Amino acid sequence: MDIQSIKNRFGIIGNSPALNHALSTAIQVAATDLTVLIVGESGVGKEVFSQIIHALSARKHNPFIAVNCGAIPEGTIDSELFGHEKGAFTGAVESRKGYFETVNGGTIFMDEIGEMPLGTQARLLRVLETGEYIRVGSSKVQKTDVRVIAATNRELLDFTRTGKFREDLYYRLSTVPIRVPSLRDRKEDISLLFRKFAVDFAERYKTAPVQLDEEAKNLLINHNWQGNVRELKNIAEQISVLSLHQLISGAEMKKFLPENNTSRLPMLSSSASTAGEFANEREILYKLFFDMKKEVTEIKKMFLEILQNPTLQGSAIKEARERLMGEMQQITEPTLVTNVNSNPAMLSPAAISHQPVLLHEDDIHQHVEVEESLNIMDKEKELILKALKKHKGKRRDASTDLGISERTLYRKLKEYDIEE
Repeated sequence: MDIQSIKNRFGIIGNSPALNHALSTAIQVAATDLTVLIVGESGVGKEVFSQIIHALSARKHNPFIAVNCGAIPEGTIDSELFGHEKGAFTGAVESRKGYFETVNGGTIFMDEIGEMPLGTQARLLRVLETGEYIRVGSSKVQKTDVRVIAATNRELLDFTRTGKFREDLYYRLSTVPIRVPSLRDRKEDISLLFRKFAVDFAERYKTAPVQLDEEAKNLLINHNWQGNVRELKNIAEQISVLSLHQLISGAEMKKFLPENNTSRLPMLSSSASTAGEFANEREILYKLFFDMKKEVTEIKKMFLEILQNPTLQGSAIKEARERLMGEMQQITEPTLVTNVNSNPAMLSPAAISHQPVLLHEDDIHQHVEVEESLNIMDKEKELILKALKKHKGKRRDASTDLGISERTLYRKLKEYDIEE
């Protein structure tokens, strides 16, 4: 079967070389029983590739199931995959078959495989190597014949260096790797995809399909599509529903495209050393707030030194003031520094001897209290709440703003008991 017929069958739009190469690999590997690892950013259509592989395989008449490893709680994922016996844990009122038993002879697509706990990784490795597994709460070894197709939007090789993913499982999964290109790497397909989505939505909403002028088309092509095809489809639907004109201009297109499409969270370094030190967002935030705490502590020491030495005069008080001003500019609000600049007498020996606080008491309390709120989970929860509020509860937009996948955001909402 050629690539074009596969595109027509599964509704794939595009002719970029990277996309064609990924499809060609999927078609070739489908006839085998090899394990496949599909790598690509969120929203590029990794699950479609798993469906192509299953549909073209000898297992096509047997069950196919897609499992999101990131959405299953760690305490229940073993039961979901391998089943459990009655009484194996609290709430296990009867025996239950797992996916590897119910899909025997078929294909399991395991999305977000990088989110799988280490203990479950070891059990999955045994299934891949021997076809054997044990139900939770049982000692009986069972056999299964299941083809595993895994997918991830992370670099699993980096996870193996930090001990978050088993190296032996990584090489067992990536027998045949397929890398699905991001939308920004296939710019020639963006206009085709938008036109297809516009026609589809026009049929759904009984309207004429929108069209783009050259400026709007250039804006669309050069946009940084962090949400990839999924984000483009959302934009096309918004324009189809909300636009008052059939021909979309560049000015109107700007109203629908996000102004800032980059993550506001700190980014991981590409070097191996820093990748090992800061493997996830929580560790990065921890270092950020820890450094801030040290800077605040240094400033408090300078406050104390000046207060305890009211005899400081001339160049000594000037040097202390300049050093204090430099530090305050780095970690406090501009208005706080302005208060000191507008009234240099506040740092004079006379002022220090009469005033126990160098600046306005409310301002000092406002900025020093950062030291008392350095819990990383609180900060992470606060960032999530702010993102949800900013995007009016839209999880997809909030996850894009936070630089994490929508599934990871869903898991964190459950973890922090956040109600949308």
